[in-house]
Amino acid sequence: MKKGIHPETYRLVAFKDMSNDTVFVTRSCAPTKETLEVDGVEYPVVKIEISNTSHPFYTGKIKLVDTAGRVDKFYQRYKNRAK
Repeated sequence: MKKGIHPETYRLVAFKDMSNDTVFVTRSCAPTKETLEVDGVEYPVVKIEISNTSHPFYTGKIKLVDTAGRVDKFYQRYKNRAK
């Protein structure tokens, strides 16, 4: 690996999925201001919106979006304004 391109500030950080409150601990150099206690140990915490425990691809709850229907609704709603 090249020297000097990787940060030296790696530490254990708790990542908290805000959609389902799942917490996992891994090494990171992400800046944080808050802390969270996990199993009796206090870690800096990074709050995330989605993780593998809540992402539709990994959970199998994929929603199909009818984009063609949305476009048609848009054109119907605003067809008179285009003139």
